[in-house]
Amino acid sequence: MRRRKWLSREKFLDLLGASNLVPGPSSSELAIHIGYLCAGWAGLLITGTCFILPAACMVLALAWAYLRFGKLSATTAILCGVKPVVIAVILQALWGLGRTAAKTWFLGVVGLISLGLAFLGLPPVLLLVVAEAAVAFAKQIHRVVKDGEKLSLAPLTVLQRFTGKSKTAAATASAAVLGAPFTLGSLFLVFLKVGAIVFGSGYVLLAFLRADLVVHRGWLTDAQLVDVVAIGQVTSGPVFTTATFIGYLLGTVWEAVLATIGIFLPAFLLVGASGPLIPRIRKSQIAGAFLDGVIVASLGLKAEVTWQLAKASIIDVVTVALALVSAVALLRYRVNSAWLVLFGALTGLLCYSMFRY
Repeated sequence: MRRRKWLSREKFLDLLGASNLVPGPSSSELAIHIGYLCAGWAGLLITGTCFILPAACMVLALAWAYLRFGKLSATTAILCGVKPVVIAVILQALWGLGRTAAKTWFLGVVGLISLGLAFLGLPPVLLLVVAEAAVAFAKQIHRVVKDGEKLSLAPLTVLQRFTGKSKTAAATASAAVLGAPFTLGSLFLVFLKVGAIVFGSGYVLLAFLRADLVVHRGWLTDAQLVDVVAIGQVTSGPVFTTATFIGYLLGTVWEAVLATIGIFLPAFLLVGASGPLIPRIRKSQIAGAFLDGVIVASLGLKAEVTWQLAKASIIDVVTVALALVSAVALLRYRVNSAWLVLFGALTGLLCYSMFRY
């Protein structure tokens, strides 16, 4: 923007806001939006592919190394040292996003209720729908009180429809997918669904991955999911390339490619569809209300999954100490997370060499 002068600051902020109003990886969608604005559909494809491909290739190489060397004692020690640092990094992101997202006490309450519902096992998609409908309805009530406008009951109808059937829907969804067999089609559809519904920070992705791949389908364990996140920390690029790692872990290069296409495909389609509508989307009060609800609910999901992953990662005195030191370094001294990941890896190796940790 500054060097090439392809965009004005105002247009850049418009594209950034539009990226946050649709599901998917915001950083990737911003790059795709810029390509679409500059060169239409060809630019959309080129910028999106160039933004995603290098990170996906790096993750694929790490996935190969993980399967080739992951069972070695030294590799296990490195991962044991990195995992608590990753938990601290996620907590830092959660803290920062929470302070920004909870702009009012009502949004804070919605976030806390979402956290409680996540612990109770409400499906992530249903939780997001309930939260966004509640926030949109509350904003309409506020407008009625403030401006005397006529109240539309559409959000209330949606909220009642979903809350009234939440238990049945949760039970049906769990029964339908519990222990589902692994196939290429199911792999693609899982990541396509995730790419089409995840809002907020890339780390919110972990809640959906855990719900689908660990809890319902049993394709991964919590320990493997933490390994995936830990290894993903040493690569640049969008967090959504986690799909590449998981695809390779579950199969071969083809599964990795299929999972990557599945999770990023909605971003290309949504940007292409929403690009011409950016001015309207940006000014819509309803769109803003839905976005607020989705973001705070996503943070509740993120907090719940962080707790679950922490139980699989912070297991002894060394990992507790690493998590605490990393949290203090991140929150108090703003240390770069890459240095902390390196510190955790070296600590794991040191403990292994000294105590066969």
